[in-house]
Amino acid sequence: MSASAVFGVHAPFWQIVYRSVIVYVVIVLLMRLTGRRQLGQMTPFDLVLILLIANAVQNAMVGTDVSIFGGLVAAATLLATNAVVGVAVSRIPAFRRAVVGQPVLLVNGGEMVEENVRRAGLTDDLVLEAMREHGFGSLSDVHTAVLEIDGTISIIPRGAQSVRTRHRVRAIRPGGN
Repeated sequence: MSASAVFGVHAPFWQIVYRSVIVYVVIVLLMRLTGRRQLGQMTPFDLVLILLIANAVQNAMVGTDVSIFGGLVAAATLLATNAVVGVAVSRIPAFRRAVVGQPVLLVNGGEMVEENVRRAGLTDDLVLEAMREHGFGSLSDVHTAVLEIDGTISIIPRGAQSVRTRHRVRAIRPGGN
């Protein structure tokens, strides 16, 4: 008895694989282009959006194949693609910057860096809200505010002692070297 007879496969295995990879890449790119806020500060609207995207792209991945096997192939492909992206992010700095991004300076020396705030898809009000959440009443109390790659905003108070170290960090390499 063939797999198609047991699992009711309607689409070729490789078609599901390449469709799933394409959907994964496009969704990651679109999420990256829409900004980091969705990652670190998810609202109920963001959750609804993610659920609707999942529903919208299902048919793009499996086509007419609504079998158990088709769904499992799509899920396995998404997991494998995510693992490959994870390895690439950890080993290729340029890829990491493109996919994950870099921290963005929002406040410098108590002054809002308007261009960076706009480019990050934020507003002055959101930055001020984050400052208040950290216990700062005005920009003059803040030395630096940074939008981190996970979507959170870190704040360093004015007058905070700067600590410099010479600690070296070595990358973990396969084989323990």
